[in-house]
Amino acid sequence: MISRELIKKLARVAVKIGANVQKDQLVGVMGSTGSKELVREIVRESYLVGASRVIVIWRDEFIQKYDYEYRSIKSLEDVPKWTVDQIRYIVDQGGCIININSPSSDILKDVDKNKIQASSVANGKATQFFSNYLMSSKAQWTIISAPNKIWAKKVFPTLDEEKAEEALWDAIFKASRVDENTDPIEEWNKHLNKIINRNKMLNDYNFDRLHLKNKLGTDIELKLVKDHLWVGGKSQTTNNIYFNPNIPTEENFTMIKSDSVNGKVIATKPMSFQGELISDFWLEFKNGEVIDYDAKQNRSVLEKIINTDEGSKRLGEIALINFDSPVSNLDIVFHNTMFDENSSCHMSLGRATPFSIKGGTNMELEELIDKGYNHSLVQADFMFGSPDLKITGITKNNERIEIFANGNFII
Repeated sequence: MISRELIKKLARVAVKIGANVQKDQLVGVMGSTGSKELVREIVRESYLVGASRVIVIWRDEFIQKYDYEYRSIKSLEDVPKWTVDQIRYIVDQGGCIININSPSSDILKDVDKNKIQASSVANGKATQFFSNYLMSSKAQWTIISAPNKIWAKKVFPTLDEEKAEEALWDAIFKASRVDENTDPIEEWNKHLNKIINRNKMLNDYNFDRLHLKNKLGTDIELKLVKDHLWVGGKSQTTNNIYFNPNIPTEENFTMIKSDSVNGKVIATKPMSFQGELISDFWLEFKNGEVIDYDAKQNRSVLEKIINTDEGSKRLGEIALINFDSPVSNLDIVFHNTMFDENSSCHMSLGRATPFSIKGGTNMELEELIDKGYNHSLVQADFMFGSPDLKITGITKNNERIEIFANGNFII
């Protein structure tokens, strides 16, 4: 049986640790109809900490599927002004965002991928201001997850729907540091402090570049932007409010210089993108750009990601995570980047986040790009961590510092 008390605790984590909702602040909650129990508790918790108003923007994957099936590409590219205005209202009010991730990827598996791509690009362009608002940390935002029966059956195919959903709730609670016997807010503060202390150590080294290698075939060197910042654990808005973008999170991450990546990286877990799983894939880079790639499953989807725009051919960020992490120790493939990336080091094809460079949130886009920031409509994370991963940090004086050995931090 699914614990109502644990759902309430997870909602409390979303509001207090994730978005850190402030008194008299507007809150925008974005959730699927399948996650209504968690959405309701998040609304309640938001009001309990003093939110002035909570606006819920619902989505439904079945309705979305019907849109793709019955509408033309031209129709899908027409983004209604009222949907954009609703989001702009939240932005204009300085609202924070809580997004409930509850993927139902199999619903869209037979949908025309050209329609999905056209709709995604059109909506991305129409709401670019919203992406800029979040990525520039103008206000707090967080993503948290809730199960649904379709996702649960994908993770636990041998269980019936009810048992699978219960099992997925249990896994999400554990990965999110929520249990019956502890105060999740206290547990999260302890965990975040460990990540923040590691950020400080990495920033003190001020590495010029990183070299990554394992027995699977990953052998890649990537340069970090000048004045990069290792961040994670907590982010900070431009008006100095702390928040945590992802629940769960285990990562220390920073910005890659977009034109300075050379070598080959092997993905160690599937990547989920727009309802499709890309698995057993690799990417080869020269001077920052993908020059070759392959995948055993859904190579065409990987190709579409890479060819979305100029930035999607390059890397934006790298995140380092102990192979020995709560998500990894569950020994579950979640088929969901939000969780699977927290069991493994990962990189992102496409967009970087401005707050991983000094002063980045106050820079115009052109200035960021001049410093090596990668700009794109997409941000597609893929995992490369392994039990034998070795990472060496190389300073500007060519001093080599071992950061990772056997898949885990050693600093």
